[in-house]
Amino acid sequence: MARSQETFNKKEREKKRQKKAKEKMERREERKDQAVRGTLDNMMAYVDEFGNITDTPPDPIKKPKKIDAEDIEIGVPRREEEEEPAERTGKIDFFNHQKGYGFIRESSSGEKFFVHVNGLTEDVDEGDKVSFELEKGLKGLNAVNVKKV
Repeated sequence: MARSQETFNKKEREKKRQKKAKEKMERREERKDQAVRGTLDNMMAYVDEFGNITDTPPDPIKKPKKIDAEDIEIGVPRREEEEEPAERTGKIDFFNHQKGYGFIRESSSGEKFFVHVNGLTEDVDEGDKVSFELEKGLKGLNAVNVKKV
């Protein structure tokens, strides 16, 4: 007796081929639908008067006010100079005489500032009340011209 020409493997390969062809056809149809939905009108975005992005066009009745080009600041806006007191007061929170540095806790704000022995005008110890000025250092503000009060 003769065997059947179609074996199990042949049937499985044929099923896989048909499945791939069907998936390819579905993807092609999906791309066509996307092309229709992805028109320029659908991709358009608008900005409302508050700067929020919306998908609805602005109302022509509500016209925004005129803005002068000179009024627009690009970058960080200028900060108005705040007058800080030149001389501040505080208390020596920590000071290491061997290493030559310490920290001053300001009495009004409670902030700590670094002080180096070069910034002292007279010898100080922990707990002394002092007056000082601030100077910008490499890692932040440093106390300089430190005097006992």
